[in-house]
Amino acid sequence: MRRVVITGIGIVSPLGCELKTVWERLNAGHSGIRRIQKFDPSRFTAQIAGEVVEFDINSFVPKKEQRRMDEFSLFAMSAAKMAMIDSGIDMKAENPERVGAIIGSGIGGLQTLEVQHTVLKEKGPDRCSPFMIPQMIANMAGGLIAIEFNMKGPNYSVVSACASAAHSIGDALRLIQRGDADVMLSGGAEASVCELGIAGFCALRALSTRNDSPEKASRPFDANRDGFVMGDGAGLVVIEELERAKKRGAKIYCEIGGFGLSCDAFHMTAPADDGDGAARAMKGAIRDAGMNVENIDYINAHGTSTPLNDKIETRAIKGAFGDYAKKVMISSTKSMTGHLLGAAGGLETAICALALRDQVVPPTINYETPDPECDLDYVPNTARQAKVNVCLNNSFGFGGHNACLLLKKFE
Repeated sequence: MRRVVITGIGIVSPLGCELKTVWERLNAGHSGIRRIQKFDPSRFTAQIAGEVVEFDINSFVPKKEQRRMDEFSLFAMSAAKMAMIDSGIDMKAENPERVGAIIGSGIGGLQTLEVQHTVLKEKGPDRCSPFMIPQMIANMAGGLIAIEFNMKGPNYSVVSACASAAHSIGDALRLIQRGDADVMLSGGAEASVCELGIAGFCALRALSTRNDSPEKASRPFDANRDGFVMGDGAGLVVIEELERAKKRGAKIYCEIGGFGLSCDAFHMTAPADDGDGAARAMKGAIRDAGMNVENIDYINAHGTSTPLNDKIETRAIKGAFGDYAKKVMISSTKSMTGHLLGAAGGLETAICALALRDQVVPPTINYETPDPECDLDYVPNTARQAKVNVCLNNSFGFGGHNACLLLKKFE
């Protein structure tokens, strides 16, 4: 198998869109959660979210093209441009057939659906936009990125709920490992903070209703957690075969060493009570990398701040790691960014890469009251300087989809 490394990162997030700023805010324990500004949320039980506010779309996408794209595609395109610039890859010097993109999204163009349904009901079918369908479909972000950069290699979208971005990166890893591509741009994008999106998750009773203190609402593993906080954005990484990256003198963040995936086959929205599916995904990533559990220093947890996820993910870690689970550093950066759904695994892969680069573990903020069922080291409230050679990135989605990426420090 060919070795694969991360050489570029692009982020659009509730904590900002400039890599240095986002990383500094994460390690300072800042929250990007606030009362929703896009619309009046007063009718909803959950009125808070991680909205993207420090973002000038005109810097990334010409106005003429913006009207043809849903916001999730706009986020994806912007993160793609940042990641490609960061990587230093010049597409004019590349064989375009050896470069591809896999961009996941859990929901796709939900805002377009919301707007165009209103148009249909109020003005009739003749007034619906001719761009409605291409704006909505989840694969369009990857297609538009391929057009922008002339990427003629593998290109598709993964839709596996909140595991979409991690699955996308894992698929991209496999394509390079087996020689089907040399460079892949991969991750996820989501823009579901809209009335329809909030209404749907409110109906599921999945969201935090701590509306009076937004910055305290996302509190993974804390005994008083009451649901997750939705977030918007994109997280994309450029990954490429190691030897070509070295040959062109690329900046290398880290190596992707393993990928594990599984299914709970249990319930539409709830994780299996014993955590077995998630445990098998973690063990699969470790096995794929040829390592043992004792090699793992840090886990960026799925850590959604829901009563079920956090206790069951804790069980899964114990199931995968045994007694060593007590020695592994774990944190949920969703405590600061909110949950970016299908984009979460992309953003969190980037965070893992930065943790390996700088040897620092970002914290789980708002961890105030220990939960007896969540009794591991969650790096509470303060970032930690520590030896980080190998980390796992967990992403679990509705439908029982589990994905785990293993990243390791590149020497």
